[in-house]
Amino acid sequence: MFWTTAVLGWAVIAWGVAGVVRHHVDTRPADLLRFVAGGILLHDLVVVPLALVGAYLLNRAVPVPWRRWVQVTLVVAAPLALFAYPMVRGFGRIPGNPTVLPHDYATNLALVVTAVVAIVAALATTHRRRPRPSRRTAVPPASESSGGA
Repeated sequence: MFWTTAVLGWAVIAWGVAGVVRHHVDTRPADLLRFVAGGILLHDLVVVPLALVGAYLLNRAVPVPWRRWVQVTLVVAAPLALFAYPMVRGFGRIPGNPTVLPHDYATNLALVVTAVVAIVAALATTHRRRPRPSRRTAVPPASESSGGA
């Protein structure tokens, strides 16, 4: 299965690169290459270190029973905020064209993140943890033939 999906993945990548080269006037391959390289560098040099520092601070600040719920909230809310960032900032807005970025994206992002927090909080307060089995080793019951009359 691995090799099948690897070959399919590389075929899709080759098709995409061929499309970029074939439509070079519209895709501007040099700009695209700069954009992709910049995204990789941004991820590796900024996003990952910030995520690691955030995880370290989270583990130090949040009590263990609530830690997983805070992590779930961040795993959902952080990509939402990252995805919405260009729209919240208004990148691409054209002053004379009200149909480009027509909504109040900051308010909408706040509403969605609030909904995520509310849902996770509701799940956290209603979730029952199963009791863990004792760490003591169970003593096997004595067999009937092991002594006595």
